[in-house]
Amino acid sequence: MSSVQAAIDDQGVMQLSGDLVFANVTALLGQIERLLGGVNKEPLVIDLSRVGDVDSSGLALLLEVMERARHHGVALRIRSLPEALLGIARLSNVEKLLLPES
Repeated sequence: MSSVQAAIDDQGVMQLSGDLVFANVTALLGQIERLLGGVNKEPLVIDLSRVGDVDSSGLALLLEVMERARHHGVALRIRSLPEALLGIARLSNVEKLLLPES
């Protein structure tokens, strides 16, 4: 099992790294919630380019993060969505929630 981490880089991009799988998403959600509390109201990019394995829990995590960001008044944009996660989103019919321009 890979460790998972969320951090905001020096350009204001939230980097997620590790595996977005059932065993990790609860810990990651706590990290993200703390980071969202400190973000100004500008749009926030979440970069998934460092994500390894994914499962449906990863999709649930992203949808929950979107809801919590709305609660904090922060608009989100997702960058580098892994193909596997995009496939799960398509099967779940929520692709447009993650990629509204598609």
